[in-house]
Order: sequence, then C-alpha cells, then structure tokens
Amino acid sequence: MTILIDDPMWPNHGTFWAHLVSDSSLRELHEFAAANRIPRRGFDLDHYDVPMDSRAALIAAGAEPVSPKELTRRLIASGLRVTERERRAARALPGTA
Repeated sequence: MTILIDDPMWPNHGTFWAHLVSDSSLRELHEFAAANRIPRRGFDLDHYDVPMDSRAALIAAGAEPVSPKELTRRLIASGLRVTERERRAARALPGTA
C-alpha cells in the first residue's frame, strides 16, 4: 500500500497541480488526505489534486514521488483508475457537477 504523488504539471488557479493517489485503496487515500489536511473538494474520483506548494510536505509525510506516467501505470494496475469516459458520466449526474 503506497500513496503516490506525481510532478506538478497542470496549471490552474495561479499555480501548478500534482495528483495524489493510492495504489491499493480509496480508503487509504482519503485517510492520508485527511491526515494531511487536504480538502475533500480536491478529490476527483480516483485522485486528489494538490498544489505544488504542498508536494514537499506530502512527500515528507510518506507519499512516494513518481513520474506522471508511473502514477498512471500504477493507478491502472490497482484497478482504481477512473477513465475519462467514466469521469464525464459521473459529472453529468445530478449533484456532481
């Protein structure tokens, strides 16, 4: 069971964002996020979006830094990966937009 964090490469809201995932369970991911005060609103079905200024602290707390490609590979292997099609469908549901 490992929490993974990739490089902050996605610009938005005046900063760059990384992804935080678990390679085994969403429960583990939510517990790690809560312990590190990551707001639940940052959760996007299979990952948390975290600002680049949080990355060093999350690594110090135990997140393993990996490349975006490695993060995606391990998320797929875990069975937790949500495809873009599934993500769009979930967003189309009432109360999820």
